[in-house]
Amino acid sequence: MSKICVLTNQTPAAEDAASRLRARYGSVDLTDAEIVVALGGDGLMLETLHRVIGTDKPVYGMNFGSVGFLMNAFSEDALDERLMASQRTQIYPLSMTVSDASGQHRTALAINEVSLFRASYQAAKLQIIVDGEVRLDELICDGALLSTPAGSTAYNLSAHGPILPIEAPLLALTPISPFRPRRWRGAILSNRAVVTFKVQEAGKRPVSAVADKVEFQNVLEVKVTEDRSHGVTLLFDPGTSLEERVLSEQFRY
Repeated sequence: MSKICVLTNQTPAAEDAASRLRARYGSVDLTDAEIVVALGGDGLMLETLHRVIGTDKPVYGMNFGSVGFLMNAFSEDALDERLMASQRTQIYPLSMTVSDASGQHRTALAINEVSLFRASYQAAKLQIIVDGEVRLDELICDGALLSTPAGSTAYNLSAHGPILPIEAPLLALTPISPFRPRRWRGAILSNRAVVTFKVQEAGKRPVSAVADKVEFQNVLEVKVTEDRSHGVTLLFDPGTSLEERVLSEQFRY
């Protein structure tokens, strides 16, 4: 059996299950692991994927959270057989580069989405540029987000953005509570697109930028592009692949 590292969201139920798995199958440090087994919810999966970016370590999740969209069902039996039979899904993060009011330039990766949010009682004013061309001169809104296919069923869906097939070379650009233009509902872009958000009236209407859970405040410009050099791999039981889950989500009512 491959060397595994068992991680948890530290809830009592997950910790108890992890103790049984470690006793039965062993567990090594993350740096020495060949496969990571994560016991928790989608939040833990997202955190774990960030920890293994660039290491080629696949992650197999078992659900001890609420939704568990990215997780498999828990069982402590036949873990080695389940890992060997699992289906792989490769996903790629977004790279966010931020310029802020202090003149700093900072970067972060997002597996789900990059989001911009108004940081005061006043609506944000954003200019949206795609591949160097201004596509929307002024979006007055609570914010906007750019989502990967993997993240399209998360916050993007809650903001009424489109669900993207997991293998599609696409990104979803979705406004958050748009005021003007009122009827604009976003765009579907190539995953090769470079998307730039420029904050208008930044002193009066401050904006924060978030890559998954990494937040930068008082941003002036945010540039986002897919980063194909930092793929991560998720493992799913046969018949429950992420591609199947994303497809099934489109037929929920």
